[in-house]
Amino acid sequence: MDIQDFLGWNGVYLAIAVFIILSIFLGVRIVPQSEKHVVERFGRLRSVLGPGINFVVPFLDRIAHKVSVLERQLPTASQDAITADNVLVKVETSVFYRVTEPEKTVYRIRDIDGAIATTVAGIVRSEIGKIELDQVQSNRAQLIERVREQVTAMVDDWGVEVTRAEILDVNLDEATRAAMLQQLNAERARRAQVMEAEGKKRAVELGADGDLYAAEQAAKARRVTADAEAYATGVIAVAIKESGLEAAQFQIALKQVEALQAVAVGEGRQTIFIPANAMEAFGDAFKMLKGRA
Repeated sequence: MDIQDFLGWNGVYLAIAVFIILSIFLGVRIVPQSEKHVVERFGRLRSVLGPGINFVVPFLDRIAHKVSVLERQLPTASQDAITADNVLVKVETSVFYRVTEPEKTVYRIRDIDGAIATTVAGIVRSEIGKIELDQVQSNRAQLIERVREQVTAMVDDWGVEVTRAEILDVNLDEATRAAMLQQLNAERARRAQVMEAEGKKRAVELGADGDLYAAEQAAKARRVTADAEAYATGVIAVAIKESGLEAAQFQIALKQVEALQAVAVGEGRQTIFIPANAMEAFGDAFKMLKGRA
């Protein structure tokens, strides 16, 4: 074998080695964790490569699309909507999504961000048109949930998943805002008047209840006094019935003696004038008391 044949065979071996190395280099694909690669063969979808080491057919298969599977946020969008009570509002929305099926995303829709933004705008207008302005403000969480569910259903054919749909703000024009402020102030004034009237009514009711209670207690006291007097009268009547006039005189004499004792124990110096016939009555009373003793 001469030098030319040696060099020729070495060139062939070298070419084969280069081809093998190039085939290995083109046939082995390493896909990052945050991506998926769409493989085409002769212009048609062949497969989708997931994260890690993958193998393709060199010179036949090619990586046509590298699609990120990270969650994405659409730019904040603002659109007009009209509520059920004919109030014009400007709604600011923000949508988060991620690609789950890259083959659908690259072959079924050209501008996925624009398509999702348009879909969200239409759904927001439709949902806000079903409710009144007060419900938009108070039931925002439910409104967001309905928007997210409808957007998820509509973008399913595009191979994406809507993870969050947020209504950031609902703005009103100046005229509507001023009218609502006047209505709010009027409502506050009405509530204050109602509370004041209820307070006065309650005060009157409590005063009437107090007067009624006082009258009831006075009536009870008078009834107790009347019962006591009736009882005493009954006792005297029974005594007169059983003992005759002497018992009645004895009771009168006892009361006179008690009255005299009460006058005698008073404070200070006292001068008492007693008629002569009264003294005789007291004398008779003392005699009867001694006789009873």
